[in-house]
Amino acid sequence: MTTAGGCTAAVMIAAAVAGCATSPDYHPPVLAVPAHWSEVSGGSASATTSQSPWWTTFGDAELDSLVERAVRANLDLQLGEARVREARAQRSAAAAPLWPAIDARASIARERESANAPAPVRVSPEGQLESRPGDVDNLFQAGFDASWELDLFGGRRRAVEAAQADLESAVYDRGAVMLTLLAEVARNYIELRGLQQRLLVQHASQAARQDMLDLTRSRYAGGMASEFDVARAAAQVEAAASQIPALEAACKETVHRLGVLLGQPPGALADELQPGRPVPVAAVRLPLGLPSDLLRQRPDLRRAERQLAAASARVGVATADLYPRFSLLGTAGLASVAASDFFSRASTLWSIGPSLTWPIFRGGQIVATIEVRDAQQQQALIGYRRAILGALEDVENALAACRREQDRRAALFRMLDANQRAADLARTLYTSGMTDFRAVLDAERDLFQAQDDLARSDTMAASGLVALYKAIGGGWDVPTLPSAAMPPDREAARPDIAGGVSK
Repeated sequence: MTTAGGCTAAVMIAAAVAGCATSPDYHPPVLAVPAHWSEVSGGSASATTSQSPWWTTFGDAELDSLVERAVRANLDLQLGEARVREARAQRSAAAAPLWPAIDARASIARERESANAPAPVRVSPEGQLESRPGDVDNLFQAGFDASWELDLFGGRRRAVEAAQADLESAVYDRGAVMLTLLAEVARNYIELRGLQQRLLVQHASQAARQDMLDLTRSRYAGGMASEFDVARAAAQVEAAASQIPALEAACKETVHRLGVLLGQPPGALADELQPGRPVPVAAVRLPLGLPSDLLRQRPDLRRAERQLAAASARVGVATADLYPRFSLLGTAGLASVAASDFFSRASTLWSIGPSLTWPIFRGGQIVATIEVRDAQQQQALIGYRRAILGALEDVENALAACRREQDRRAALFRMLDANQRAADLARTLYTSGMTDFRAVLDAERDLFQAQDDLARSDTMAASGLVALYKAIGGGWDVPTLPSAAMPPDREAARPDIAGGVSK
C-alpha cells in the first residue's frame, strides 16, 4: 500500500510539473518589412553590403587613422565595454542559484543559563540526565549547511534567460555606440575638410577682390573710373574678409570635437589637422542590401529584440511565483561543550530532507507583478516595432539625400564653369572699357558663391554617404577593428534541475 501510494504521488507530481510551464519559450517576432527600397531604381545600389570598412572607401589615410585611434580611446566606447562586463557578471550571478549552495560555519560560544528559568536537560559525564540552572558552559560548533532549490517550474531558468538577453542587449548597445562613433568621426572630419575648402575659397575671393580694388583705384587715378566704383570694390573686399573669422571658428570647433571623440584634449589634433585638404569623396555606387538586412545589421534593432526577449523571460520569472518551491536541505557538522571531545564520533550531527514553500495569500502581489511584466513585454514589442520603422525611415531619408545631392553637385559643376567664363569675360570687358564695374562685381560674386556652394555640396554629399552607412548599420562589427564588437556568449552552459547542463 505504501509503495502504491508513493508511486501515485510521484505520478501526480510529474504530471503537475509537466503541465505547469510558467511561460512559452520565446521566439523572435516576425515583422513585415518592405521588399525593396522606394528610392532604389535600376543599378544605382549594390545588392549586398561590402565586408570591408566603409570609411576606407573614401581613400583618406588621415580618416582611417582617426577612426582607428577613436575606437581604441573613445570614452563612450569604454563605458559601453564596462556595461558589457557588468551584464556578463549579472548573468553569472543569475545562473548561480541553479547550483546547490554550500556554506561553511564555525562558532565558539560561552553560555550561562538563567538560574530562574528551566534549564535544558543534559547528559553528565557519568551518563546521567541532569538539569543545572545557572551553569556556565562552552559550546564548540563547526559544519556545513547545504541547500538546493529544484527549478521544477523554470523560474530560475527564465531568470537566466533574461540575464543572458540583457547581456546580449549590452553587447549590441556597445555596437550602437561604436556605430555612432564611426559616423561622428567621419562626419566631423568631412565637415572640417569642407570648412577648410570654404576658407580657401574665401581667401581667394578676398585676394581677387583686392586685385580688383587695386585695378579700380588705378583706373580712378587715370580718370577711367568713379569714386563710387572704388568704394564698391573696397566694400567687396571687406565683405569677403568678414566671412573668414566665422569659418575659422567653425574649423576650430570641429577639431576640438574630433579630439574629444579620440579621448584626447580638445586641442590635441590642431597641428595634425591644420593643413587643408580636399573633401574626401567615396564611390557613387550606394551600398545597399535588402530592407530585411537591417534586422541583423543595425545594432540598435538587435538590442531592441534582445530587450523584448528579456521582458518575455521575466514574465516566466513572475509566473513561477504562483507555484510551490521545492528544496533539498542538509546539515553536517560537529558540536560539543568540551574542546577535547570536539572531534569524537559522539560530536557529529547531521540532517537532510526536502522542503516545500507555496505562497497562499500575498494580497494580489504575485498577480499584479505578472501583469506588470506582461505590460513591460508589450512595451518592448512596441519599442521593437517602432525601432524598425525608424531604421527604415533613416535609410530612405539618407538614400534620398545622397541621390539628390549627387544631382545637385553635377548642376553646380556646370554652373561653376559658366560663372568662371562670365567672370573672365567681365574682367576683360571692364579693362577695355566696354562694360561698367557693376557687371564685374556681379560676375565675381556669382563665381565665388558657386565655388562656396560646390564646397558645401561636396561636404553634404560625403556626409550624406556617411549617414547612409550609419543608417544601414555598417562597420560596428567589422572584425579588423582594433576593438571588435564582443559577441554574446550564447553558448554559456547552465545546469538544469537535474544537475546536468542545458544550452
